[in-house]
Amino acid sequence: MPNLRPHLLIIDALNLIRRLHAVQAQQGLTPAQALIATRANLINTSKKLLANSEPTHAIAVFDGEVHSWRKEIYPAYKEERTPMPQELREGLVGLQDAFWECGVDALLSQTDEADDLIATLADGMARRGARATIISTDKGFCQLICPQIRVRDYFNKRWLDAAFVQQQYGVAPSQLVDFWALTGIGGSNIKGVPGIGPKTATQLLQQYGTLAALLDACEQESAAKPLLKLRQHRDDALLAQRLVRLQLDIPLGFNLREIRYLPAQEAGA
Repeated sequence: MPNLRPHLLIIDALNLIRRLHAVQAQQGLTPAQALIATRANLINTSKKLLANSEPTHAIAVFDGEVHSWRKEIYPAYKEERTPMPQELREGLVGLQDAFWECGVDALLSQTDEADDLIATLADGMARRGARATIISTDKGFCQLICPQIRVRDYFNKRWLDAAFVQQQYGVAPSQLVDFWALTGIGGSNIKGVPGIGPKTATQLLQQYGTLAALLDACEQESAAKPLLKLRQHRDDALLAQRLVRLQLDIPLGFNLREIRYLPAQEAGA
């Protein structure tokens, strides 16, 4: 086998599963039938992802029943999210098994959010000079984009890359955390700075570069109106920035060798 540069495929497991299940739930199936169909589609989809990505390593990361540090410092965090259907929650063990059938290990933490685990895994690969591909529709991962880290939206068949970020937000991936610190993220119930919407946030970051530079500028007597709003809501912006930024230093408790991906024919050799 050739000495391949390591490439880790990271599947945002519940992001994928919930979307596959939602499609089945609309087909007039019973909950049990929808779960069976979801499992079959999950196996099929995982095989496609593995074939297209050709990873040397693979892992599916699940959210556990986590009361995260974000919830501790901001109790309203994600409080308006639609809960997972009960039948799907009860079937998660079987869906984890589906990943294992495809040769993909599953990671579930009772202490950390999947987003932070995924970010830690991807950043660890990038620091080694290796590659990571994240499968998720969650645009929050776009803050990680760099030559070594890619984000794939499987359902819309597109890469959430630097060009996508520029088109969608008008900023670079490295500025996204500060962009969301200003605008907030409705889906996570994170408030930004009242009166600063996406257009203004883009203009401010194009002019000043970072939230830190903006906070310095808003202390000037000649500060423009949007900067006066930021001065009034400085703490809100800093809290949002902290909540939005993904953690890159979660202790994982395993090494890369343990999540090596062996295609079926090789594993059975």
